[in-house]
Amino acid sequence: MKLANVLIVGSGIAALQLAATLRNDLNVMVLTKGSLTNGNSHMAQGGVAAALSAKDTPKLHYHDTLEAGRNHNDSEAVLQLTKEAPKLINELLNNGCPFDLNENREFKLGMEGAHSEKRIVHSGGDATGKAIVNFLVSQLGSNIVVQDHTFVYELIVNDNGRCIGVKGKLPDGTTEVFYAEHIVLATGGCGQLFTFTSNAETVTGDGLALAYLAGAELVDMEFIQFHPTLLYVDGQTKGLISEAVRGEGARLVTEDGQLIMEDVHPLKDLAPRHIVSQTIYEYLKAGKQIYLDISSIENFSERFPTVSAICREAGVELSVGKLPVAPGSHFLMGGVKTGSIGQTNISGLYAIGEVACTGVHGANRLASNSLLEGMVYGKRLGNWINEQRSSTDLQFFENERQPSNLLKAKKLTLPEHHVLQQTMMDRTGIIRNNAALTMQKNWLESYQIRDWLNENLEHYSTEELTTVFMLITAWLTTDAALARTESRGGHFRADYPNEDNTNWLKKKILYKRNPKKDDRSEQIKAALTT
Repeated sequence: MKLANVLIVGSGIAALQLAATLRNDLNVMVLTKGSLTNGNSHMAQGGVAAALSAKDTPKLHYHDTLEAGRNHNDSEAVLQLTKEAPKLINELLNNGCPFDLNENREFKLGMEGAHSEKRIVHSGGDATGKAIVNFLVSQLGSNIVVQDHTFVYELIVNDNGRCIGVKGKLPDGTTEVFYAEHIVLATGGCGQLFTFTSNAETVTGDGLALAYLAGAELVDMEFIQFHPTLLYVDGQTKGLISEAVRGEGARLVTEDGQLIMEDVHPLKDLAPRHIVSQTIYEYLKAGKQIYLDISSIENFSERFPTVSAICREAGVELSVGKLPVAPGSHFLMGGVKTGSIGQTNISGLYAIGEVACTGVHGANRLASNSLLEGMVYGKRLGNWINEQRSSTDLQFFENERQPSNLLKAKKLTLPEHHVLQQTMMDRTGIIRNNAALTMQKNWLESYQIRDWLNENLEHYSTEELTTVFMLITAWLTTDAALARTESRGGHFRADYPNEDNTNWLKKKILYKRNPKKDDRSEQIKAALTT
């Protein structure tokens, strides 16, 4: 048993920003299923969006965010985020974060899709995530303990409905229990549900399933952003090609050089991501490979060292000037429903970063708002916790803890990992319809979903637990996609191709389970007006 004031599950930018913000006298523990630097944040090539130029304002940034999100956003949450962005970036710069500056020590601001002004701050060209993660790690105090290769598989909720700890599986298969006053989920999204993805191998929807099993509210699970340009070689995606490449003038073309976005959207290649992804996907379905023409970008290797390294490793010659691309799952706009500091409906439990649904992103995230959101909410939650009285009284946790009362009856079956990914890509992917979604929901439920919701998971391996959490998250995503009978942002229904503002504007599909009931009716689903 281990005790802490604050327990953070996950180690991305949101988690590290929170840890770096917390008071030095607080006992902080960070649990990560891999290592500190093998998640999505460390891989992020894009930058951080903030209105920093003389021509730009937080209000313009706000309007761009709402437009990308198809007005499904929480407008107040968006406004506060865009207002806080410039101050946050300048504070990071002043504290030593190595952002890219010009000869006048001004930010080199880039352009990305659906932005009306240049407002993307980078570090190390296309290695922004890595640079910020490394900087935040350097800011961590001696009061912060990082325990890697620990797979959290259960949230401990006491009889009073407060989350007081977690159970984790160690590399040797043994279980360890961790207690804390504040439990924070910062586990990222669910990109590995799909065959093609930009996400790290560790991003399998764990935090989403954990929260759902514990009784937390989840919303907007149908809204998944597919990034348009993943390097695509021999039928496999090999890594992300940053949107900044298109921001610098690269164009999407067919084998014979036909521009594919010219007549699709006024912003052409810099249209919102869901539009570009759907366009590329239609060409691929018709058997036509799409390329990113980079021939107009001078000194490409110097300007995009990370992308260049990915291409070299995949055997793609940059000198040809055309990179084969395909869309893949990139970001979940939905997740655990939270308030302005990351609080959930369960006392003592918080969620920040991609695992959380703050309302900022709406139906489709604006490029480079993800690192921004993670840092803003990590800092907010840290400042709030700093103002609370703290204690790690062992007696408190011994009196309050609630052991699992679920007994393992039999070994339940699980789908093969790659089959789950392929069926999700085919049926709950970029373009959806009633028949495919219904087929996928029935297929997922054939694996006794509701039995898994009541199973004692302690006896399963880390690999099995990963698949369990993927199965639950896939089921929630597919069910939500089936329920929303319109197309909006990252959710495209071929059988309902238009936005339906009369019936669906600002409506959210909410999932909440009562962990204390074993009547197979744990799931509560409703379209709610926000």
